[in-house]
Amino acid sequence: MKLARQSLISGNDQVFVLTGAGISAESGLSTFRGHGGLWEGEPVENVATPQAWKRNPEHVWRFYSMRRKAAASVEPNPAHFALAALERRIGQRFFLCTQNVDDLHERAGSRNLVHMHGSLFESCCDRCTRPPFRDTRLYENKADHVRCECGGRIRPNIVWFGERPFHMDRIVEELQRCTVMLVIGTSGLVQPAASFVHLATQRYASGAAAVRTYYVGPEPPANASVFTRSFEGKAGELLPQLLAPR
Repeated sequence: MKLARQSLISGNDQVFVLTGAGISAESGLSTFRGHGGLWEGEPVENVATPQAWKRNPEHVWRFYSMRRKAAASVEPNPAHFALAALERRIGQRFFLCTQNVDDLHERAGSRNLVHMHGSLFESCCDRCTRPPFRDTRLYENKADHVRCECGGRIRPNIVWFGERPFHMDRIVEELQRCTVMLVIGTSGLVQPAASFVHLATQRYASGAAAVRTYYVGPEPPANASVFTRSFEGKAGELLPQLLAPR
C-alpha cells in the first residue's frame, strides 16, 4: 500500500505507542488469547490465573515454557524496527507500552518501554518482594523447578487474570502528556488498555490541545470511532511509511 507523503509525527510531539497481539502475530506468534476463552488451546482458568498456579504450578510452567520457546523462535518484523527507529530519532519524546509479553520490541532496539502484562523472559517469587529477574530457562518438568531463598516458588512474571497490570502509574503519566497516540494491533476490547485512548483525549475537554490518535492494524478495533484516523493493513507494511522522516 502506497500512502501519501504525510508525517504522523511533528517536531515537538510527545508520542505514546500502545501495541497489542497483532504486531507479534506478524512475526509468526499466535495471539495470546483466542476464541472461546482459550489461550493457545488452553482454558484460561488452567494457565492464566493465580488459582491455576496454586492448583498445578507444573502445568502452568509447561505452558509458559512452550511460549518461551515459541517467542525465541521468531524475529522482530518491520513494524518493530520502525518503532525503534522512531525512538532513536525523537528520543525521550517517545514512550512505548506493550500488552505483549514477548521481547520482540527489545530485540528490534526499543528501550523506553514497559510491558503492562509482564514478560515471558522474566520470573519472580510468588511469596516475597524480590525484584523480577531475567530468566530464559525452560521448566518443563517438576525437577526443573526452583524456589526462592525465602522458600517461595519461582513463577512467570506475567499478569494473570485478577491481577493488576504493571506500570499503571507511569502509563497514566505518559498518557497525560502525549500529543500523539499510536495504537497498533489491538482489539480495543481488553481493559484497561482499551480505555487508554479515552484517557489521552480527555485533556481536550479540559481546554488542552487535542491529542491526535491513530490506529494501525488489519481490521478496525472495537473502539475505532474514537481515533482521529485508522490505517487498515499490516503494521509491518504501513509503519515504515507512516513513521518515515519527511
